[in-house]
Amino acid sequence: MMDSVAIVAVPFPAQGHLNQLLHLSLQLASRGLPVHYAAPPEHVLQARARLHGWDDSTLRRVEFHELAISAYASPPPDPAADSPFPSHLLPMWDAFVADAPAPLASLLADLSASHRRVVVFYDLMNAFAAEAAARLHNGEGFGLHCTAVSSFVGRMDGGDALLRERGLEYLSVEDYVTEEFLEFVGERGRAAQTVPNSSGILMNTCRALEGEFIDFVAERMAAAGKKVFSVGPLNPLLDGKRQGEDARHECLAWLDAQPAASVIYVSFGSMSSLRTEQIVELAAALRDCNHRFVWVLRDADRANVFADSNGDTRHAKFLSDFTKETEGKGMVITGWAPQLEILAHSATAAFVSHCGWNSTIESMSHGKPILAWPMHSDQPWDAELICKHFKAGFLVRPWEKHREVVPAAKIREVFERLMSTDEEGRVVRERATALGEAVRADAAVGGSSHKDLEDFISHITR
Repeated sequence: MMDSVAIVAVPFPAQGHLNQLLHLSLQLASRGLPVHYAAPPEHVLQARARLHGWDDSTLRRVEFHELAISAYASPPPDPAADSPFPSHLLPMWDAFVADAPAPLASLLADLSASHRRVVVFYDLMNAFAAEAAARLHNGEGFGLHCTAVSSFVGRMDGGDALLRERGLEYLSVEDYVTEEFLEFVGERGRAAQTVPNSSGILMNTCRALEGEFIDFVAERMAAAGKKVFSVGPLNPLLDGKRQGEDARHECLAWLDAQPAASVIYVSFGSMSSLRTEQIVELAAALRDCNHRFVWVLRDADRANVFADSNGDTRHAKFLSDFTKETEGKGMVITGWAPQLEILAHSATAAFVSHCGWNSTIESMSHGKPILAWPMHSDQPWDAELICKHFKAGFLVRPWEKHREVVPAAKIREVFERLMSTDEEGRVVRERATALGEAVRADAAVGGSSHKDLEDFISHITR
């Protein structure tokens, strides 16, 4: 064992972050590397329960470790709150950054004593993991940048000018979160300490989407002695690692029966809740438009997704009527949806999305245009990228109007704008298709992302 390298993944406990680090862990484990995944018990369970696209044999190659943390409040989200940011998760995040460092340090010490090298990769939010890796005599740490690399560019000297040259106006994440969260990131999470304590960064992006931005970051990181590897998209379906037929969600059988490129997929991710009035308008738009749909209707995750929800019935009466009115035309999913498989399906035409980076890069990797409806954090920036840089979507509602209810007529208008045979919609659909082909080429053997992943493996096993 002393000749081996141990790899430890430390995700930030939010679904999009758990997901990306688990996909990367599985990519490495599938190549025969010993990988450990460390998170609070409920988040280990959450990451595993919601995983799609991998077979059980690969999952068994990852060793999961539970980082015990203190009890925390896990209230339901408040869809009527002034800010759409999921502030109800802060008690859990506070408990995580306060308590996870000790059990992580213990795990790393054990691995350090029995391995030639310990390589820790962690969410850039997890400064404590970067510091723990740096303290090991045989340790090396890499941050995984879980959002668009161009959002990193905007914070670097000269980056704003580069974005403006590309017709983009940098939208800082700080403007789309709460003051309380900024205080958490700066004071308790100390996220600014992560990169200085790292040997480099991994980025879930690819040259087809952000090539010149990758070059910009890599050049500046190299000047600081840090390596950069662009390894996205972290999408197992691009490697053909589909699950067996017996594991298929019922919505996939429904999609099988629909014509090609006929279905609008609607989902706002795991950290967003729509107001009741907005749900009514969106439902009317889906009911009255001329297109089939799959709608994932669920509120933002609780801090502990396994906590008793007391049988939430916010949508029960509405759903009963709506499903009768739209029978045969659409499907509503109230649980966890297999988004990767939905976006990969030939019947899916477009994605109404909150524009989280996972959703954005997954949609682009399957060539599906996006109807952008950003809610918080990096999502307004991703919407800017999608509509102005990728030119692969239309904006449904700018973030600045998040307190307003978008009427059904306006939503239908944007549906028709994208789905119609007019040149404007056709050009955007064709652009998304072409981007999908380029992204998949980056991820394939010989592509830039595949090469960067191989280079990363060579570097950490040297």
